[in-house]
Amino acid sequence: MPAKIVVQDLTKTFASDTGALRVLDGISFTVDEGEVVAIVGPSGCGKSTLLNIVAGFERPDEGLVQFDGATMTRPTSRGILISQHGSVFPWLTVQQNLMFGLNGHAMHDKESLADRYAAMVGLNGFEASYPHELSGGMLKRAELARALVVKPDVLYMDEPFAALDALMNLRMRNELLRILAKERHTILMVTHDVEEATYIADRILVLSPRPTRIQTSFEVSLRHPRQLTSPEVQELRAAILRQLGVDSFSD
Repeated sequence: MPAKIVVQDLTKTFASDTGALRVLDGISFTVDEGEVVAIVGPSGCGKSTLLNIVAGFERPDEGLVQFDGATMTRPTSRGILISQHGSVFPWLTVQQNLMFGLNGHAMHDKESLADRYAAMVGLNGFEASYPHELSGGMLKRAELARALVVKPDVLYMDEPFAALDALMNLRMRNELLRILAKERHTILMVTHDVEEATYIADRILVLSPRPTRIQTSFEVSLRHPRQLTSPEVQELRAAILRQLGVDSFSD
């Protein structure tokens, strides 16, 4: 089966006060249908830039991205970006936010789908609430439901849980895995959290410092749910940290 996403020889350079700053330097990889791929790397290496190019929001200087065999030139409704900055409309209720992208559906069907996905992420009873009335964790659940309700082929996730406290972050990881067990999506996720990557991903790409290349790739064959304290997960975490130049005992 052909890959869902093909990334080939991406380069990207930005202008800076000291001259041209080469950020991406020949990035190539693929993402298979239903695969969860995490991207980790040093701060400022270009992880978000890479994700925005793959999702169609930025253009590379060289190289190309293919989505189901077609070259990407702009964002597609078949791929949804969930960022750390949030994406819900503050003037709409939870139900109205979830209904917003459901074009071509009758009103009754929109309401039914919105309520189904609100319940799926644990927001049943809060359908009429506005974003400012939700806790941080509930707001992230609403954002996740808003992305899933339109049934995208691909979820692009840019550190979506980074602003949450450690306990809520873990709960949201579990929530995502629970949903993926029911509705399989292809996911390309940027994270600074190595533990998060080892907990969720099927494959982990480690980026080098700028100019950024893929330094190494780790296949993760461990079944879910994964125990973060298991020797296998700890060994994988230590191997990734070594690639990042970090002693695992000092992390």
